[in-house]
Amino acid sequence: MANLGMGQSPPSSDYSLAEDDGLPFLQGTADFGREYPNPKVFCGSPNKVALTGDILFSVRAPVGELNIANQDYGIGRGLCSIRTGCRLNARYTWWALHKAREQLNFVSSGSTYEAVSVEDIANLRLPHKSIDEQSCIAAFLDRETAKIDALIAAKERLLGILAEKRRAIITHAVTRGLNADIPFRESGIPWLGQIPAHWETCRLAWLFLDRDERNDPELPLLEVSINAGVILREFSDDRIESTASDFNTYKVARKGDIVFNKMRMWQGAVGVAPENGLVSPDYTVALPVGNLSPEYAGLLFRTEMFSAECARSSHGIVWDRLRLYWEGFRDIIVPIPPTEEQHAIVEHIQQETVKLDALRAAAEKTTGLLKERRAALIAAAVTVKSK
Repeated sequence: MANLGMGQSPPSSDYSLAEDDGLPFLQGTADFGREYPNPKVFCGSPNKVALTGDILFSVRAPVGELNIANQDYGIGRGLCSIRTGCRLNARYTWWALHKAREQLNFVSSGSTYEAVSVEDIANLRLPHKSIDEQSCIAAFLDRETAKIDALIAAKERLLGILAEKRRAIITHAVTRGLNADIPFRESGIPWLGQIPAHWETCRLAWLFLDRDERNDPELPLLEVSINAGVILREFSDDRIESTASDFNTYKVARKGDIVFNKMRMWQGAVGVAPENGLVSPDYTVALPVGNLSPEYAGLLFRTEMFSAECARSSHGIVWDRLRLYWEGFRDIIVPIPPTEEQHAIVEHIQQETVKLDALRAAAEKTTGLLKERRAALIAAAVTVKSK
């Protein structure tokens, strides 16, 4: 076992966005880039400093995330810097830490988040190898993981293309329809632009009612996901779940209702309730009462165009705290295709996206296997016994 040197430095914390006001400052893993850090602020006198070449290690959730300092940085309490001595090859240490961080599973602690101490990091046990062996292992892993990383990056680019294609199909269908040869007209709605000439438009106030039904605690819990819409809430066995002790205060959402998170509607946190259930009192439940089908509305409401309009109708001082209240939601004007056309649009989107989702699932599976292969390669290389 070789000792790990922990980089430290002077007092105080004076943050700024100006480059000449000190060192670039890393708050935590949110400032980690794919390869090197990506700081967003500068600090005049940080408590801790990571020097060029130091290994950056996250001591707060997510514990064990790694990065490399490509210049001097000030670092926050969620990070520590590891400086290798003469008995450790820096690159080998980088790879060995990918395996050694598994030792931290038994010492992680914290009531609100996982955390480990700098002492825990210093006590990590790395396989004892000569400097020559370390150099050979580091060169091997640098070379072989680069090949795997290139394959992973290609799969991730494909996932991005598939996601963009999916969004484009949905957006075009719900705002332009399925027939490009019909006449179009200006909708008079800034966020929408042109629509098929035979479509109507209407304020959401005439299409939905604000449902505020409560006192049905036996119903299952639902939640709104930015990625998946409204889904049945799954409870984890691995962590304590925070829920209200009295579900009488939770709102009832009936199957087919539109449910959205007021604080995340501008990010697309909206969907159609798949069954009767309970949702957070801070959510909005919209009961369909007009000639807009919930399935069509759910697709329209999750487009980037509609999300941007929700942001403009929201209230809040800070951008990421914007809230869309019922008063703002009901004043938004939306397109209304004929009922049969709404059903045709929904069916078309389902047929097209199921193909893309199959490709996405295959690409995600391959990416997962490549990442497993990468982790196994690192583990085998750094734990192989010395001759």
